[in-house]
Amino acid sequence: MRQLGPEVLFVELTDRKKQILKVVVEDYVRTAEPVGSKAIAAEMGGVSSATIRNELSDLTELGYLEQPHTSAGRVPSDAAYRLHVDRFLQVPKLSAD
Repeated sequence: MRQLGPEVLFVELTDRKKQILKVVVEDYVRTAEPVGSKAIAAEMGGVSSATIRNELSDLTELGYLEQPHTSAGRVPSDAAYRLHVDRFLQVPKLSAD
């Protein structure tokens, strides 16, 4: 596995990988359960579970995801959370009132 920071690795991610990573982080935060390829495919639409599994494997190798058990879905790593906060999270601006 490469030992580069999340910002360096982010540029290597395709749009589909970015979208999958966003779905995994948001679903895991919402459910506290590992996220599987079928759930991701259902949410994304138009992408097969097999394609999702290949992308999940790549994201795991890059250090963004972890797999707690062989048959389990994936959970975000610290790098995935950092990337999500830095790139995907939309924080509304507070008014001065």
